[in-house]
Amino acid sequence: MDRLATAAHGLSRRALLQGGLALAGLTMISGCSPLSSLWSPPQPRRIGFLAVELRPYHEALFQGLRDHGYVEGQTIAVERRSADGRLDRLPGLAAELVSLPVDVLVSAAGATVAARATNTIPIVTLQNDAVEQGFVASLARPGGNLTGIDLPYTALTTKRLEILKDAFPSISRVAVLENGPFTGTQARAADAVARTLGLTLRHYDLQSIDDFASVFEAVRANRAEALIALAAPVLATNRSQIFAFASQQRMPAIYSDRAWADDGGLMAYGANFADMFRRLAVYVHKILQGAKPGEIPMEGPTVFDFVVNQRTAQTLGLTIPQSVLQQATDVIQ
Repeated sequence: MDRLATAAHGLSRRALLQGGLALAGLTMISGCSPLSSLWSPPQPRRIGFLAVELRPYHEALFQGLRDHGYVEGQTIAVERRSADGRLDRLPGLAAELVSLPVDVLVSAAGATVAARATNTIPIVTLQNDAVEQGFVASLARPGGNLTGIDLPYTALTTKRLEILKDAFPSISRVAVLENGPFTGTQARAADAVARTLGLTLRHYDLQSIDDFASVFEAVRANRAEALIALAAPVLATNRSQIFAFASQQRMPAIYSDRAWADDGGLMAYGANFADMFRRLAVYVHKILQGAKPGEIPMEGPTVFDFVVNQRTAQTLGLTIPQSVLQQATDVIQ
């Protein structure tokens, strides 16, 4: 019996050895190890990026991600969607990104469209007065699926009117270009400070490009002496028409961020968008590392631009006092 057991044991070892050799042979023929067929590299995390129109400062977000060690095409995949200035395209583009799906949705178009598209996918965005508009419970603890940088448009609007009055002390009648769904808190802030500055404001609501001609005619008829364009996508994407009107009327104006002044606007005061988009990369990184957006505090901007376009001032025949120019972070000669 012992001899039979020993023989059987020897046969089993030979069979196992032959099987292993056969498997090794197949592995050599196929060019891979048996374990490699069971393992695949981790898939890149997918980031959705939604914008009204692509702007140079958006690149700061992707540079920020690179600074955190992410490599596009390897550790992350970025799905970019731009509405090319057509606001009506934003809901469809947001829905498209959500359906992919993405791990994080970065909205350069504010919170409204992104929040309507998903209440589960983390959203990182720039949003003005996020608490007042009901997007988050508090800045310290947003509470839902949205976080990012909160823009204090009430304070920014007040500062813009103060700059406008300092630069042109004789003005009293100011046209306020706005878009109701986006500019409610800004319009109220403008009204609150107007009396203290000795200004009378008239508000003009522009819902689409079709409204511009009639609004400009009304501004002329009401003999406005200056204008302020509040921060809203429909105004930003049609800024060339506003510049043309202000130039035709030789009218002083102030706008919501430096892109306006860079493109030919007289003056602009606002938060530095390149800095904010760089900081949004920190929010994305935290979420990809497992943090919940509702537990990541929303912060405010820390870098501000006051830009004066002296070329435009000369074209309009306007003189900006030296005391105002000295406050500018940049003067375009």
